Amino acid sequence: MGLASGFAGGKVDFLGTRLIDLVLCFPQTLMLLALSGTFIARIKSMGVSDDNVAAGIYVILVLGLFGWPTFARIIRGQVMTLRNREFVEAARSLGATNKRVYFTELLPNLWAPILVYATLLFPAFVSAEAALSYLTVGIKAPTPTLGNIITDSVNYLNQDPLYFFAPVFTIAALVLSFNLVGDGLRDALDPKADRH
Repeated sequence: MGLASGFAGGKVDFLGTRLIDLVLCFPQTLMLLALSGTFIARIKSMGVSDDNVAAGIYVILVLGLFGWPTFARIIRGQVMTLRNREFVEAARSLGATNKRVYFTELLPNLWAPILVYATLLFPAFVSAEAALSYLTVGIKAPTPTLGNIITDSVNYLNQDPLYFFAPVFTIAALVLSFNLVGDGLRDALDPKADRH
């Protein structure tokens, strides 16, 4: 969406941007909480018999549905800076189709922001899944998830505080590690980075 919207401009860009804005208007957590029962029942009616599998599919679908607009907006901005560059103009003047320009000229120059943003988006999804499991909307016990472990550990906080803090520190370490990987990838893949 971001690639097509940023490259085409005009009405395509206007409609794509409005769709991105529309999806960004919905409160993700509220939608996850409010629609969980209905959609998990719908997923189960499609042949998924296990409650946790249905809840997992639901969480993945909703996080994916509400996770793409910011990603598309970043790619759109990058494409808008690249679409008037010399290598794109040269490809278009030689008769390259839009598909060829997308996948041969633009996409290789978008790997850096795609990888960096994916490494920053992944920890947000891990935290969201843990929060949803804690709120009993996601995958439920006895299937182990970090959110389920935190939910269960609250009962034993006075007797064994480590049982509570271990999954919390695990989430923090996971989020921090992916953020550091994202920063490292950004520095490594940035062509304007100052390398000594």
